[in-house]
Amino acid sequence: MWQKLLMVRSVVVFALAASALTVAGPAHAAPAATADVVDVRAVSATHSVVDVYSPSMDKVISNDVLRPSHGGTLPTLYLLNGALGNEDGVGWLGNSSVAEFFADKNVTVVMPVGGRFSFYTDWQNPDPVLGNYKWQTYLTRELPQAIDGHFGSTGKNGIAGLSMSGGPALDLAIQAPDVFDAAASFSGCPAPSNPFAMAGISTMIAGGLNNPFNMWGLPGNPAWREHDPAVNVERLRGTAVYVSASEGLPGPVDRIPVGAFPPVGGVVVEALVNYCTSLFVDALHRTGVPATISMRERGAHTWPLFEDQLREAWTTTIAPALA
Repeated sequence: MWQKLLMVRSVVVFALAASALTVAGPAHAAPAATADVVDVRAVSATHSVVDVYSPSMDKVISNDVLRPSHGGTLPTLYLLNGALGNEDGVGWLGNSSVAEFFADKNVTVVMPVGGRFSFYTDWQNPDPVLGNYKWQTYLTRELPQAIDGHFGSTGKNGIAGLSMSGGPALDLAIQAPDVFDAAASFSGCPAPSNPFAMAGISTMIAGGLNNPFNMWGLPGNPAWREHDPAVNVERLRGTAVYVSASEGLPGPVDRIPVGAFPPVGGVVVEALVNYCTSLFVDALHRTGVPATISMRERGAHTWPLFEDQLREAWTTTIAPALA
């Protein structure tokens, strides 16, 4: 059923293809400057907001940063937000207990604010609505440089994402193997070049009145496969990998109040990302690339599920890789 739904919805999205080349303009050259911390605002003893200038996007980006009160030179976990990049206030800090969870962990947790519908990649063309997106450059070159320079670092880094940012977290580890020692996807789509996944991703981006083909080009463009973790799974060998998704049926992990109606949207979306994640898991099995795989029967696309996945990933995969 979900396949038919995606096929119908994708008709509208792929109709944009005819105008994609005329709407999109040439990519802007990055300004000649270095990434640097321009401001730090303390929120609590363990939480600060760190503003970093991005030369590639020529703007200042805020990042929520969690560090234990004892400070020190620590490894870093880059924890990505969902579809709207926490621009709407819907992110890890406001919807989970990550601040409490990491309060006593020896790690610097960095959560960028921004990048709605970006899939945290470098877009081929500026978007009339979203602007000049160079999130891969920011997350793999600029932000680590600024964070390490300001706080210090052991040189160990991990990256993790949920939903929209789950697949991209794995892709960023593929694109920058010199930066990330661990990567995790929580209910994401690590097989974006699959036709149904491509249609779903394009529909999602277009739903924000953005042109999805400004990202990796028209369907069939090699960039879709170049950023597909399932296609490039062999390049994750040597990286500590965690991947998880659920079949979509609500369960105890979702902590839905008794008598409350299950989140229909969350059920459907989780079922879709489960299919996409299973394609990546199949690739792991074919190649024999080691990974921690947590495919679940119960759990909808909810914050309690994402938080449970994060806690499991930290214990089994990320923390050992950053030690």
